[in-house]
Amino acid sequence: MSRLRSERGYTLVEMLTVLVIMGVVMGGLTTVFVSATNSETDMNNRFQAQLTARLALDKMRREVHCASVATPTGVSSSVTITLPSYCKTGSGSVTWCTRSVATNRYALYRVAGTSCTGGVLWADYLTPSSSAAVCSGALCIFNYTAQSTSSLAKLSVDFPVNVKPSKTVELYELKDDIVLRNSTRS
Repeated sequence: MSRLRSERGYTLVEMLTVLVIMGVVMGGLTTVFVSATNSETDMNNRFQAQLTARLALDKMRREVHCASVATPTGVSSSVTITLPSYCKTGSGSVTWCTRSVATNRYALYRVAGTSCTGGVLWADYLTPSSSAAVCSGALCIFNYTAQSTSSLAKLSVDFPVNVKPSKTVELYELKDDIVLRNSTRS
């Protein structure tokens, strides 16, 4: 009997106190892990969108350098280039165009031919910015200048990429002026 009295356990109050403290600590850790997971997912989405935009610009740059003619002249949401038979990426007419995917979200497609239907998706999460306007339900990211007596034809490209358009500070913008090396000075 004296042995039973000397074996004391934890009281219910002590056990509940420990459980409350453990719950607070585990709740804080869970919040930290969830926040870190969400941040990683957001960062990966932004990285993928930026990477696909860079790849699209690289592909477009190779094709435009090889092209001899592009249409239309001026600011537009699409550009059709004519590739000679010796171009490594193909020959004939190729159209690069933007299409609306969701509210304030556009995608860039490459289409064999002159229409902007079908094609291969090259970049997503293009958004309107201060330098890229929306015209006719598509994002105007191209500005083609025809050749003159003093310069070759030039295509200016502006890819404003943002996975979350509501957060303008996360805008990543790719801009380039690409010369049509096979255009002639006229």
